[in-house]
Amino acid sequence: MTEKKFIMAVSEGTFDKAMMAMMMGNTAASMGMDTHIFFTFFGLNLLKKGVNPKMGGLYRLFTGMMVKKMKGIGIDSFQEQLEMAKDLGVHLYACNTSMEMMGVKKEDLIEGVTILGAAAFLDISADSDMQLFLG
Repeated sequence: MTEKKFIMAVSEGTFDKAMMAMMMGNTAASMGMDTHIFFTFFGLNLLKKGVNPKMGGLYRLFTGMMVKKMKGIGIDSFQEQLEMAKDLGVHLYACNTSMEMMGVKKEDLIEGVTILGAAAFLDISADSDMQLFLG
């Protein structure tokens, strides 16, 4: 049986989008899928060293409560999920156009991220079995 390919594009850097990307990506990789996640626009911020995503808007005040609740039921933090993704072989991509637009340098990013453009990611995605967009 051929390995399935799962791809995801993430365009926002809020806590909920960050956790969804990591949880879906790690689940797909744990199921043996070839997993690729492309971070663009504000989602690119999730690949920066030491990032600590927050809930968006008025919900920002509740980020700490959500982290505590998640920890209480055994869900790892964003940073732990990100490390797990790398350990599971999830391919993490930073959009080079977004990097240029937002003034992000390669040295700002965590180790293990591949920098590429939208066309290259679309080429990777062309034969995928499942696609998600988090925006």
